[in-house]
Amino acid sequence: MLNNREGQAVPSTVFTVQQDNQWSQISSEDLFAGKKVILFALPGAFTPTCSSTHLPRYNELAPIFAKEGVDSIICLSVNDTFVMNAWQADQDAANITFIPDGNGSFSRDMDMLVNKSEIGFRDRSWRYSMLVVDGVIEKQFIEPDVPGDPFQVSDADTMLNYLNPNAEQAKRVSVFTKPGCPHCVRAKAALSAKNMSYEEIELGSQGLSYSSLMAISGQGTTPQIFIDGEHIGGADELEAWLSA
Repeated sequence: MLNNREGQAVPSTVFTVQQDNQWSQISSEDLFAGKKVILFALPGAFTPTCSSTHLPRYNELAPIFAKEGVDSIICLSVNDTFVMNAWQADQDAANITFIPDGNGSFSRDMDMLVNKSEIGFRDRSWRYSMLVVDGVIEKQFIEPDVPGDPFQVSDADTMLNYLNPNAEQAKRVSVFTKPGCPHCVRAKAALSAKNMSYEEIELGSQGLSYSSLMAISGQGTTPQIFIDGEHIGGADELEAWLSA
């Protein structure tokens, strides 16, 4: 169990998926043959670490990975296709291919299937990531075999550091907005014009309010933009920052 398979071919597996209300099958060969692919596997869709950190960071760094010759990024979990489709929609992760290993066949053949019955999950994938080149595993990062849900080495930044320690990473941009705010629209357009991806945090959703905005930024107007943790300000300040 939890064996490193570097230098070996990925398991030959057929995944059953539903797309556009039609059942179809995707094989390992479809996913990996003739391609440079990152696959990261995790215990379950909609789970805390997977939704807040593991998946979003891979999605965020996808353009940087593409510059390093990566053709696709796969998120795999022992969940059915409906759960994975719903999670993809919830996460708005357009840069990631979601693959349901519903029967655990791929995870089992990877020696990564573990039993999590103590928390009601039964058989799930251990958390790991790997770089696959033309169907052969070049590098595999496996989380340590310790209690709980360790998340130390299978993250996107560790993988990027393996591919290119000197890769220029995209800036992390967060934009606080509210519905119907024209300055928010202007700020987002300015970021898009510079090909800068951003996280939009909309007031009024998920319990976020002006009190939340004041607590974080000290301001009561929208938008409020943060770049790499630095508070830039509103749309005018953002345009000045981009110009500089």
